[in-house]
Amino acid sequence: MATVCTPHTISPAAIVSSSPVRCSHSQSQLLFRSNFLNHRRHHSPNLPISATNLRAATKGRVLCSQNPNPTPTRRPEYVPNRISDPNYIRIFDTTLRDGEQSPGASLTSKEKLNIARQLAKLGVDIIDAGFPAASKDDFVAVKMIAKEVGNFVDKDGYVPVICGLSRCNEKDIKTAWEAVKYAKRPRIHTFIATSPIHMEHKLRKTKEQVIEMARSMVSYARSLGCQDVQFSPEDAGRSEKEFLYQILGEVIKAGATTLNIPDTVGYNVPTEFGQLIADIKSNTPGIDDVIISAHCHNDLGLSTANTLAGASRGARQLEVTINGIGERAGNASLEEVVMTLNCRGEHVFGGLYTGINPRHIYMTSKMQHKAIVGANAFAHESGIHQDGMLKDKRTYEIISPEDIGYDRSSEAAIVLGKLSGRHALKNQLQQLGFELDDVQLETVFWRFKGVAEQKK
Repeated sequence: MATVCTPHTISPAAIVSSSPVRCSHSQSQLLFRSNFLNHRRHHSPNLPISATNLRAATKGRVLCSQNPNPTPTRRPEYVPNRISDPNYIRIFDTTLRDGEQSPGASLTSKEKLNIARQLAKLGVDIIDAGFPAASKDDFVAVKMIAKEVGNFVDKDGYVPVICGLSRCNEKDIKTAWEAVKYAKRPRIHTFIATSPIHMEHKLRKTKEQVIEMARSMVSYARSLGCQDVQFSPEDAGRSEKEFLYQILGEVIKAGATTLNIPDTVGYNVPTEFGQLIADIKSNTPGIDDVIISAHCHNDLGLSTANTLAGASRGARQLEVTINGIGERAGNASLEEVVMTLNCRGEHVFGGLYTGINPRHIYMTSKMQHKAIVGANAFAHESGIHQDGMLKDKRTYEIISPEDIGYDRSSEAAIVLGKLSGRHALKNQLQQLGFELDDVQLETVFWRFKGVAEQKK
């Protein structure tokens, strides 16, 4: 998790209402549509997240064209500290909290509520609604989300957990509870740093003091009536493992239901982070009575890989943001994590799956070059790729854009350029109503190449 700081400011112009967002991967730009109702009129139908509609929309848990496995008809019943299906992955979206810590980013209460509504349509299990003690506006936003989004139950009983962040002190925890308690499934998430550098230079506390603060504050959160308490040892990726086992064991005894393991500064590599999760699972007293969560940052570009490595070694809650926005280089990307599990979960990850409805991914956000949701994610300009796409789209696409709710206008997303071949040019001309013989095509092709080489 990222260190809590005062929220930055985002330009209201960055909240786009209906037109597609096409921009570079800049953390200073927020990449959502606020006016979801207007946008949905022009895209796929407004499907509630229910067993029937999820099954009808996806026709398979794995939407990857190479792996058509059946979708479970319903997600497991929510119990804070356990999951009845060991292959089910809870998705914890922290866009509204850690995502807002993206440099230059902040959201109004109304904008946060709109995004929370869309996250519920995606089928997110837990919405990290914010840090209520950070500001009056953040408190209001979390409370609004808890009252509205946290009480909308679909016909299959799905309702998202609404979570509020707090530091390990009574004031923060009480404030978080006052904001989230209106939800049907409220959660308090409290944290304290556990790495040597943080304890010595930031907290200036001993290991014993840190353990006592963590234990007592988790106990305090439970005493308020909150039955769902998450604890994070901040900077776990650089913490001593034996100390982690000790402090995690103590907060379990105090009543924690989820243990989130954050690679706060994006320091770990996948094998290392996966082993950390496995070691915690093997060495922490009482670990079978809680859910292990993974929260990875992208400072080395490994947040998604680390998150998936954590899942493969026992994490059953994965913390993500839309488009991976967040502190510094960002967080693990919801769309990347979810679609990797949809596409490879059955064979590579032992059957792991999520409750996310991928049909709502594309309408949530678009970027020009972003994996899964980028405007160019399903566009092809190389002649070799175009030829393969025209013959069979599976040659160069492992995911169908229709699977994430994107209906592309051209049959094969062919973009003509100087690298395009004859097959692509002929196909595009036919779509325009021109039928050329081989000699004519050859002449037009070389003229086209001459023009294309002059422009980009």
